[in-house]
Amino acid sequence: MAWEYPGIFVTLEGPEGAGKTTQLKLLSKHLDVLGIAHVVTRDPGGTALGRQIRRILLNPETPVCPMTELLLYEADRAQHIEQVIVPALKRGALVLCDRYVDSTLAYQGYARGLDFELIGQLNRIATGGLMPQLTILFDIASEAGLARLHPGGHDRLEREAIEFHHKVRAGYLEMAAREPGRWQVIDATRALTVVQDDLRRLLSERFQLAGLAGKPVT
Repeated sequence: MAWEYPGIFVTLEGPEGAGKTTQLKLLSKHLDVLGIAHVVTRDPGGTALGRQIRRILLNPETPVCPMTELLLYEADRAQHIEQVIVPALKRGALVLCDRYVDSTLAYQGYARGLDFELIGQLNRIATGGLMPQLTILFDIASEAGLARLHPGGHDRLEREAIEFHHKVRAGYLEMAAREPGRWQVIDATRALTVVQDDLRRLLSERFQLAGLAGKPVT
């Protein structure tokens, strides 16, 4: 669909332990210094309702069957789009979202084995067809990513078998290769500062962020 909002929509994706959430926090501080209006949000959990859904989805003590999992993610997404993402884009803000529809394809499609056509249809219903202008994949081997996580603090998805995580990563890489115009891949195994420099460079090259500094958002 043709881009119809004055704002910019960027999503960050990656397997467990890739460090994208940490990188997003560092990027947000950098954008604050530059005076660039932006919104940082996450999927799931970007709204009050979404935070309740997120707790259910990630609670290791709560069994969730694959179809229920998919529908809960889509319910969160519909609320998120309506309440946070589209209003921010209409205001002209840069929206940075930690995970989005591609996570559902990677986790529930490639890893869980749910029908891709069904997932695509539900994604379109939940989002109204809204896709990011840029998706950045923080890539890391499954074993290396999981080794970064705090022992004993793993959520329900992090506790999945290693084969599950291998499928997630393979799915991400396949999607990135299939749609190179939207995806950019960053090697997340390197030093935090090096990865952050790459992230800033990608955004600056694609959207000329320096020109947005101090620009009023209605």
